[in-house]
Amino acid sequence: MRALRKPQLDLRLDAAAPDAATRWHDRATIPYRGRNLCLRLDDGPAETTLEGDELHLPLPPGATPRQIQDRTEAWLREQAMRHLSTLVTEKFPPGRKAPALAERRGPLRLVLSFARGGHWIEATGDNTLRCHWRLIEQPDAVIARAVDRALALLPATQAMADLFAAEA
Repeated sequence: MRALRKPQLDLRLDAAAPDAATRWHDRATIPYRGRNLCLRLDDGPAETTLEGDELHLPLPPGATPRQIQDRTEAWLREQAMRHLSTLVTEKFPPGRKAPALAERRGPLRLVLSFARGGHWIEATGDNTLRCHWRLIEQPDAVIARAVDRALALLPATQAMADLFAAEA
């Protein structure tokens, strides 16, 4: 008598990657700040433009799925950097420091992450926020909450005596 196999063993581990043409084409939708944008191929404008819920990509109608993906993701990364920079500047202004952040050292640095795993935003000891670029797909409230949590995790500087100060 043959033993029954667990259904998990029947999964194909070597399944082919999903076809890019099914995701990246004219009139496809992508998530952006909690809503869906419709991709529109438009060889008229020189830059990618957002008009309402349509993202106009400066590509010809015969553009390949890879060209559409590259152009769309480049725009999303640019928007992620712009939006996250604005949020961080509001909460951690360069000239004026909020009371909770008064002891932070130096200027805050923001970089985009392309890691497959990990958190949306990670705060590092060198005053850097490493933000995953796909965070821009989430609603604004989720993005703001992630930024707030990361800013709260930034390490404070230790008060140190100035070694070169003149003794009184």
